[in-house]
Parts: sequence; C-alpha cells; structure tokens
Amino acid sequence: MTRTIVASATREAIIGFDQPFCVIGERINPTGRKKLAAEMVAGNFDTVRADAIAQVEAGATMLDINAGVTAVNPNETEPPLLVETLRIVQELVDVPLCIDSSVSAALEAALAVAKGRPLINSVTGEVEKLEAILPLCKKYDVPVVAISNDETGISEDPDVRFAVAKKIVEHAADYGIKPHDIVVDPLVMPIGAMGTAGQQVFQLLHRLRHELKVNTTCGLSNISFGLPNRHGINAGFIPMVIGAGMTSAIMNPCRPAEMQAVRAANVLNGTDPDCTNWIRTYRDYAPTAAGESAAAPTAAAPASRRRGGRAARRGA
Repeated sequence: MTRTIVASATREAIIGFDQPFCVIGERINPTGRKKLAAEMVAGNFDTVRADAIAQVEAGATMLDINAGVTAVNPNETEPPLLVETLRIVQELVDVPLCIDSSVSAALEAALAVAKGRPLINSVTGEVEKLEAILPLCKKYDVPVVAISNDETGISEDPDVRFAVAKKIVEHAADYGIKPHDIVVDPLVMPIGAMGTAGQQVFQLLHRLRHELKVNTTCGLSNISFGLPNRHGINAGFIPMVIGAGMTSAIMNPCRPAEMQAVRAANVLNGTDPDCTNWIRTYRDYAPTAAGESAAAPTAAAPASRRRGGRAARRGA
C-alpha cells in the first residue's frame, strides 16, 4: 500500500490510498493576492499568521507555503522571503508543510531550515527541473509533487500527461527516490473550457494509482475556473475525484461546503472508521436558513496547537 509520510517537528501525516483525504491548505500564497504580496514584501506577516491558524482550525492536514511575490529577480528575492515565511508558520502551527516554489535556490534555502519532513512542490518533466530538484529531494529525504508537464507544455491529451508522470517517476528512481515519495499532479483543466476535464482526471487517476502506484494531488479549484458559483463545482468535484483515487489536494479548507464534502467522502470511502471524525465535527451542527452551520465546525483533532507531542519519524 502506497504511503507518503510527511511531518512537522512534532506531528506526522500520511498521504495514502488507505488514509483520509489529505487537505493541503492553499491560502499562504501571494499569487493573485496583491494585498498579501505587498504585506510580505514589506515584512508584514499578519495575514500569513491569520491564514495559517484559520486553515488548520478548519481542518487542513498540511499547509502550502509560497512566497513568490514577484517575477523580478526571483533567485535573489524569493529564497530569504520563503525562509522567513516558513520559519513563522512552522513555529505557529504544528501541521506538516508543503514548500512551494519553482526556484530551486528558494527550495534549498527553505529545506535547510525546515523541521520534520516537508513535501516539496514541485518538479516537472523538464530535464533542467529534474536535475535541479530531484537531488534536493534525495539530499534532504523529502517527497515531491510531480507535475505532468514538460518542455512541450501542458498537453490536453491525458495519455501524454501520464507519460510525463511516468518519466518523472523513472527519473526519480535513478536518484534512489521511491514511487511512494512522488505525489503526482495530473493537472486538472478548467471544466468550463474543456468539457472532458473531469473525465480525463478520473481516467488518469486510475492509471496513476494502478500502474505507477503513486499518490496524487491537484490544485482543486482549477476545475471551476471561469465559472459562477465556483465553490459549488469544487464541492461536487471533491467526492468524485476522491472516489476515482486522488489522495490529496491543494485547496481552501476555510470553505465549509468543500470541507464537508471531504469529510463525507472519507466516511463513504471507509477512511473515517465508525464515522468518528464526522460525528465529532458535526454532532452540534445546526443549519441556518442559508444552509450553513450556525457555528462553524472545528476539526476533530485541532492542529493549530503550539508545538508539542510525539516526534515524527522520517522515511516510509
């Protein structure tokens, strides 16, 4: 059974076929958030702190940390900012982290100060990226997100995207990196632009799970890009993609309908034994006229507590 182990200094999480769906909180990312980007550049991390706590209290298993505030000189500006953001977040919450950058120098700087066993986001099938990122994964013994595109770009053909994923897994093996430490992103296309996007992902997930035997992730909200009521589409997509075999997603855990869909899928998929987490989270649920809970549910095991608890093991 494929299991990808990630950890903070004090807490371990497992991404796996037999595990609850892993929610990777997306909010600490200045892309498309001009106010957050300006704050981070100015050394103001108040929003970062607030987003970290809110996401974990909403039930995030992990947090994605991105500090790509500018395309100007990212090799110089991004490494120190990513390191500072990482330090702040990992001292504030105890969930494992996903270090998100396309700049290899920033990834290495962050890995040098990261505690536990973070997930790296990401590597692509481009030879230059493979040769820059995979040695870091081996050196620091960390798992990596593998995105199914290469020098030719993002193919609309799911067979091509599978071939790129296979190429990355095989290339990683040359560095001694096992498939259980590769989390493939098959690339979710916007359903509004490509009517077969959902079907493509479901087919890809079956192949990735049964042929490559790897865990999977995606930028979940990509599916609804450009459509009205995006959160309704996202909430509908979640149980379908989990049922098809996806084991994690980068998403906004502060959306109650989407987290409710995750928890329901865990119940129906058999990864919430005896409905324990569902009952603990929703036993006091009281719908309002708008259809939401009068009191926002809290996670069964709140993860925003300060550092403490058992030490996490490394490896798989």
